[in-house]
Amino acid sequence: MVTAVKYREMIPGDHQTLHKIWKNTAGLTIRKADSFEGFTAFLKRNPGLSFVVESQDRILGGILGGHDGRFGSIHHLVVLPEFRNQGIGKKLVSLSLERIESAGIEKCHIFINKDNRAGVNFWKNLDWVERIELTMASYIFDVN
Repeated sequence: MVTAVKYREMIPGDHQTLHKIWKNTAGLTIRKADSFEGFTAFLKRNPGLSFVVESQDRILGGILGGHDGRFGSIHHLVVLPEFRNQGIGKKLVSLSLERIESAGIEKCHIFINKDNRAGVNFWKNLDWVERIELTMASYIFDVN
């Protein structure tokens, strides 16, 4: 159990630590967009919407929040396993959603891998609605 945590806005310097956590988190998919360049571009396009949580200068987790002017989006919510079930993830979501809503956004989305049952359950427990009536389609650019 962690006692003293500090939440702060995410900065480019957090990438290396977060990327390592993402790679070691089951159910989370890493893509080219998660490179340092992609990460910093996301933060620049979405200032003040992403957060990390620390204890004794150690990053315990984080959340990437953003919007496109119409819909909000959350990516890569993660808390180290030994610090889960203490309300940290819920607080990270709350911080990001407050900022997204204050930008005039009325709806926020998150994409969860179907086999990530813990993730699906986490979001359902926060009253997020699983959208089973939708089919997602993606176009993937060949950027080699």
